[in-house]
Amino acid sequence: MNTPTLALVARASGLAAALTLVACTTSTRSSDQEMSMAAITTAFSAELETFHHDDDDLLTAGLGLDGLRVMAPPAFADAARPTLSELRRRAIWSNWRGIADLVPGGGYGDLYGSTADVPGREFSAFARIDGARQPHRLLVQVPDDFDTGKRCVVVTASSGSRGIYGAIAVAGAWGLPKGCAVAYTDKGAGTDYFDLDAGKGIAADGTVATAGEAALAFAPDAPAGEATARGVAVKHAHSQDNPEADWGLHVRQAAEFALHALDKARPGEAPFTFDNTRIIAVGISNGGGAVLRAAELEGDWLDAVVAGEPNIDAEGGRSLYDYTTEAALLMPCALLDQTLAPLPAAAGSAASLGRCSRLRMAGLVEGDDAAAWVVDAHRRLNASGWSDEALKAGALSSGFDLWRAIAVTYASAYGRYGVGQHPCGFGFAVLNEPFSPRASSDAERATWWADGSGIPPGAGVGIVEMPTAVPDPTFGGLQCLRALWTGEGDAAHRVRAGVAEVRAAPPRAGLPVVVVHGTDDGLVPMAFSSQPYVAMAKAAGRDVRFWQVRNAQHFDAFLGLPDYAARYLPLLPYVYEALDRVEAHLDNGAPLPADAVIETTPRGGSR
Repeated sequence: MNTPTLALVARASGLAAALTLVACTTSTRSSDQEMSMAAITTAFSAELETFHHDDDDLLTAGLGLDGLRVMAPPAFADAARPTLSELRRRAIWSNWRGIADLVPGGGYGDLYGSTADVPGREFSAFARIDGARQPHRLLVQVPDDFDTGKRCVVVTASSGSRGIYGAIAVAGAWGLPKGCAVAYTDKGAGTDYFDLDAGKGIAADGTVATAGEAALAFAPDAPAGEATARGVAVKHAHSQDNPEADWGLHVRQAAEFALHALDKARPGEAPFTFDNTRIIAVGISNGGGAVLRAAELEGDWLDAVVAGEPNIDAEGGRSLYDYTTEAALLMPCALLDQTLAPLPAAAGSAASLGRCSRLRMAGLVEGDDAAAWVVDAHRRLNASGWSDEALKAGALSSGFDLWRAIAVTYASAYGRYGVGQHPCGFGFAVLNEPFSPRASSDAERATWWADGSGIPPGAGVGIVEMPTAVPDPTFGGLQCLRALWTGEGDAAHRVRAGVAEVRAAPPRAGLPVVVVHGTDDGLVPMAFSSQPYVAMAKAAGRDVRFWQVRNAQHFDAFLGLPDYAARYLPLLPYVYEALDRVEAHLDNGAPLPADAVIETTPRGGSR
């Protein structure tokens, strides 16, 4: 039963039609085929309904493929006070460009993928996992030409720590042109940053609001408004919920919200239930891990799963935190080994002889000279499971300092640390040129929801730490982060306990699952994630199919760099193809795809 308790209709500048805000709605599903936890009651709060037609469609916000390819983000007419439509258009532009290879000649829109003009409605809300301190965002896109015969929902979770549109290039691009509704969750992470100096966060519609004056997507347990600059709270790092432990439930709640939204959008075909509506889950990277965690949940609510390059912690694999902190320390030295040359041209500053020296001083590599330290760093990474292909593709992550960024946020998340409690002393803030923190401006805060990736640095927010000695000022912090995995003490035990909470189980018996992964993935190496997951699931007798794609690495968006485009191919076409094969299986009983190592030729020819 769906019971709206309060409704308010308002006009919103820049939107095609009215915005409906429902303060709280409760949706209860009680079928015997639901999860084994019996009846699930999800409270949806801060509900919004918006209409998107003409130059503001569901899939590209009216930008089309040409507009998505523009290098500069869509501008705000008033930098400090963007309209709702401006925020949405910019968020969609940012998330498309962060996920897909949109470079002309790369094939998107011609050989694979869609940026079709899809008019329709969006329904959004907050929901909360039982016991969670903070809500997660939900969004459902219902196309005007929703296929009432097929009654399909594609449910997804954002990749990385991205905001609510963080899987639009994955699930939206495949599902919306087919007439399916698409349901999204930011899985408890996202770009709802909170300014601790001003006491301001992000409201349901993406605008900046003062705490206490609007329902915020994230309001940390920290006092605000002190005279000195105290920085920025980031939801993934500071929610104290360890959201990764509940990724599967986040996806489940997104599916529930889809049924609720369809009841409102299509009352003539209601009720929509798990019994009469097809639910296919798809995601990549962290979103791929989230849909695999959803596959564990009991009940026939989910019909099929496709997971691309999943960050999944399974028996026999390695946790993201383990191999990330290892890579952050050793990879800049190991990449100097000439047996790995030539590295991708854009990797630039990834390799560092200064790092080799610091590793030797700390006893983390052995040898009599710098050449020996380089070889030993490389050997140690190989010995712990890193292939040379993963190291080469991971060079750009090293050059962009991505390993440290991930480790800083995840250490806080796994340990459930709040603002100012990071065990290695890290924080986040808007930074001056010499990397000293300062208060943010109205215009800077206005971009966070649309431009952020959910993990600083980015969107003007940087990492704050006490630097150690040059020439490697981040080394001390990286040692501390690594010790949270390898060392002892309360903080290390606390972080490792959080990691243990995210261990995956096999999918539900009888559920079709297809896993797609690039063999050259340098951020979430196949050997640490999908390979052990598939082995674990098959050992439990589950129906999991595995595609291993040669010459594919983790970031399709990096193929905009010429050397990456010459070396690698995008993974998204294979994710879309897996969805097509799953759909054919559900439609007419076509066989599921067999396990395969898919041989490919990189765009630049053989390597």
